[in-house]
Amino acid sequence: MAYKDIVIYLDPSFDTDHRLKLAIAIAREHGARLVGVDATSQAAFDGEWRDRATGLQNQFEEAIRTGGIDGIFRSEVNSRNAHPHPDAHCADLIIAPQPLFEARDLVAKAIPQDVVLTAGVPVLILPHEWRYSSVGKKIVIAWNASREATRAVHDALPILRRADKVTVFTFSFKARPERNQERIIDHLRRHGVPATAYGWRSEEDISPIVALFSSLDTIEADLIVAGAYGQSPTLEKWLGGASHDLMESLSVPLLVSH
Repeated sequence: MAYKDIVIYLDPSFDTDHRLKLAIAIAREHGARLVGVDATSQAAFDGEWRDRATGLQNQFEEAIRTGGIDGIFRSEVNSRNAHPHPDAHCADLIIAPQPLFEARDLVAKAIPQDVVLTAGVPVLILPHEWRYSSVGKKIVIAWNASREATRAVHDALPILRRADKVTVFTFSFKARPERNQERIIDHLRRHGVPATAYGWRSEEDISPIVALFSSLDTIEADLIVAGAYGQSPTLEKWLGGASHDLMESLSVPLLVSH
């Protein structure tokens, strides 16, 4: 199993340089076609980012030529409207930014939240100011036995099978959270993915996301796999929710499915 069509959202921010480098590496590893989609906001064409915004096609085409992969550039997204590009529905994987600070005004508002909700395929979100390095060698799965987490695990199988280390992270206030871990670990082994368990049990007032990020150094993860938006994104934003907190606080790349 491999990803054969990968979509990458491009924008004028300097984060795009590193995102594109990773996308080419993944496409080469999977023998995939890379579809570069212009996700630039209209505002980016009106200021100091104009030159980079108008040069995205040249940047993309030079990168795929140098990388020796098959690719195509799409400019008609158009990120100036709120809807994800149709290529999002004809992809195996989407690579998107986490637009924060000055980058937020440079990227279409649909990215990444609306894409995660509507695309129907996994979205690999790279943290703001992330710099190119290996991704997917040491993976942590944020597991809660939900529909969304199940979807994410299966969508991530092409990457999980290539990992050197996979850890299933669970959080619980209960005494014994291991049963769900054992079942998903057994299922992963059936797919050729040896995984180990890491459980966080707490009686304290701490969120699962805080516990997960507190464990990353111990787990040594370079990628988180998680389900997204088990409840309405609006409710998550106003009432608090794991998906909203996870995507706002990224410190390592995140692969999510809804």
